[in-house]
Amino acid sequence: MSDYDPKAVLLELFIRLRRNGFELGIDELLAAYQAVDAGWGTDSPDALRELVQLLWCNAPQESLEFDQLYDELLATGLPTAKPAAQSEMPSQLPPPPAGSTPGKPPSAPVQPAPEQQAPQLAVLPVRTPTRPLSDEPKLELRAYWPVSRRDMIYTWRYLRRPLPDGPRDQLNVDATVEQAARQGYFLQPVYDRRERNHAHLVLLIDQGGSMTPFHRFSRDLIETACDESSIERVDVVYFHNVPPESIYQDPHLMQPQPLTKLLAECNPDSSLLFVSDAGAARGHRRLARIRATAECLARLKRVSSFIAWLNPMPAPRWDGTSAQFIAGLVPMFQMDPDGFSNAVDCLRGQLAQR
Repeated sequence: MSDYDPKAVLLELFIRLRRNGFELGIDELLAAYQAVDAGWGTDSPDALRELVQLLWCNAPQESLEFDQLYDELLATGLPTAKPAAQSEMPSQLPPPPAGSTPGKPPSAPVQPAPEQQAPQLAVLPVRTPTRPLSDEPKLELRAYWPVSRRDMIYTWRYLRRPLPDGPRDQLNVDATVEQAARQGYFLQPVYDRRERNHAHLVLLIDQGGSMTPFHRFSRDLIETACDESSIERVDVVYFHNVPPESIYQDPHLMQPQPLTKLLAECNPDSSLLFVSDAGAARGHRRLARIRATAECLARLKRVSSFIAWLNPMPAPRWDGTSAQFIAGLVPMFQMDPDGFSNAVDCLRGQLAQR
């Protein structure tokens, strides 16, 4: 294979590599031609292989693809160099024909010029420029919560039942001045007892079923009330769809507890907050559910009048469902910052009962 044409091989490789997606231009082809003219890669096909790899391959994957194409080209045969046409000059000129003028060469017959075939041009594939990952638009994913933990912590601060039964360490300036004016001299300051929050909150959480998507909200509601508020006592009980005779102490509904026990632990100042969709999530209106909920609310209202209901579904979704009827029995609010604030106001007795 010593008679192969390096430039023809380069051109064939250039076309095939372009078809395979290599980013090669005319500058790379001319650079390879100049290297061949300088004597590089002309000794053997392996030398030409190394030259092209150095000039055109910029990654290990490109080198592997090039080796595969070069091996295929070797299997089909490298383009060979076209031998230069050597005109055979006769040693002796034939004698001029009789009757011809001596000294004037005979006129050669006029041969038609060979037809030049137009080169066959192939359309090279256009490779779409790749965009680096740094230029890709960044999508900001945010979690959606009807009420944030920050709003919960802030709103729980308003649920208070202050009673002055703490240590007597609060200075009463007005009483001190009045006592000194009445006695005519200052003897000692007047102190009042510190107020403590004796609020009692009962959370009745609907667990499972259509409330499953809102379990995270329920956990945040419980955690902020128990750990990040000044409420003295927080009791949490669970039920499924309808608060029956037995409620549950755990979110897995494995530890039943009689409803009468919960009623015995409540007092007229206790605040009871239901968290349930009341059938609005699935659009159901069931008379049995409405009747059972009404009976439970009637029993709770005998103990305390501070009862509210948080519904995770928007108020327009209540129409035609059990929630619409239950909302006529107890103040019901949708689960958003305003609704949660109104529910806490209702638990404080600041919102008119319906």
